[in-house]
Amino acid sequence: MTGALDGIRIVDLTTVILGPWATQMLGDMGADVIKVETHQGDTTRHTGDKRNPGMAAFFMATNRNKRSVILDLRKDKGREALFRLVGSADVFVHNMRPAIAAKLGLDEARFMAAYPKLVFVKTYGFRGDGPMANKPAYDDVIQAASGITDLQTVTSEGAEPRYVPTIMADKTSSFHVVSAVLAALFHRERSGEGQVIEVPMFEALVDFLMVEHINGASFDPPIGEMGYARLLNKMRKPYKTRDGYLCVLPYTDNNWQDMFRIAGREDLKDDPRFVDLATRTRHSGEIYGLLEDMVATRSTEEWQTMLNAAAIPVQQVNTKEDLLTDKQLAATGFWKFTDHPTEGRIRMTDPPVRFSKSPSTIRRLQPRLGEHSAEVLAEAGYDMGEIAEILEAGVSGQAEVGQ
Repeated sequence: MTGALDGIRIVDLTTVILGPWATQMLGDMGADVIKVETHQGDTTRHTGDKRNPGMAAFFMATNRNKRSVILDLRKDKGREALFRLVGSADVFVHNMRPAIAAKLGLDEARFMAAYPKLVFVKTYGFRGDGPMANKPAYDDVIQAASGITDLQTVTSEGAEPRYVPTIMADKTSSFHVVSAVLAALFHRERSGEGQVIEVPMFEALVDFLMVEHINGASFDPPIGEMGYARLLNKMRKPYKTRDGYLCVLPYTDNNWQDMFRIAGREDLKDDPRFVDLATRTRHSGEIYGLLEDMVATRSTEEWQTMLNAAAIPVQQVNTKEDLLTDKQLAATGFWKFTDHPTEGRIRMTDPPVRFSKSPSTIRRLQPRLGEHSAEVLAEAGYDMGEIAEILEAGVSGQAEVGQ
């Protein structure tokens, strides 16, 4: 069986995480992804642990199912090669700020006039028609701008703003790129026309945050404060057991009645503060404080046995190292091991979404810088003489055999 995007070609002119992780997901779904890089390569080729230069952990995590071609877009022939290459593609993605894109000749009007069925995707920090359009934006910048860092101050007294220790803005925006590309391809299937898509990180993260935290500001004028009280409660946290930490989340009325019974606190079953979701939300600080005291009385294993039997949501707190041996991940084949031709034995995550008819697959391992330059240029219509000339002029480059 072939993937859902088999036959779709994507030219990927993105770096770091946002674009590359998105195009990897599309590649997992069957698309032929051509990664266009500079002679220095994507910066992630040099970020994290590595066995060989240019093949670091960050790059390995976001660039499978791709072919790599080197193009120097500062040169006319490099820009010409990119334009020809995009002509063979269904989707073109770049993550350059508007001013830089214009400087490099990435004029969407020109591309769309030449290739009216093209899905042209631009993804960067802020919407292009706003005053911050050309502001450099990395994950930390967007976390700060969107309110994510400020939220960290609410749950601990005296806490300073902090970044969430994962690349939240990039990865959340990656999902928007994937869904937008799929929607645009579906639109093209019905209408025959391509279109331009803009995916801004800042607006994507504000939208993400406002799902629960817009609250009273949903109405104009506001009828209450912003913020979902339960999530902003400083007592909402994993609780310490006798020998570890545990997430315990009674949610329904029955869950709480069972929790009080199991903990030996039947006196709380008829407490008017905790009889339903509305009253528990108003008294979330008190009920979470009681929950913390309850959980401290038994071991992690004891609580999991009793709460699982009562169908009360519970989960021990895993470390990142625990995930490598997690029983659920092992049973479902989530960790994939294979031998890379230059990097030796490697571990990868399985594409998490499963399709019954068009499965996602790992067909290509992470490419060396410029590994497919000649191959891709030939597919774009260059003959062998032209390819040799481009390579000799430094417009392109390719990995040495065995490198």
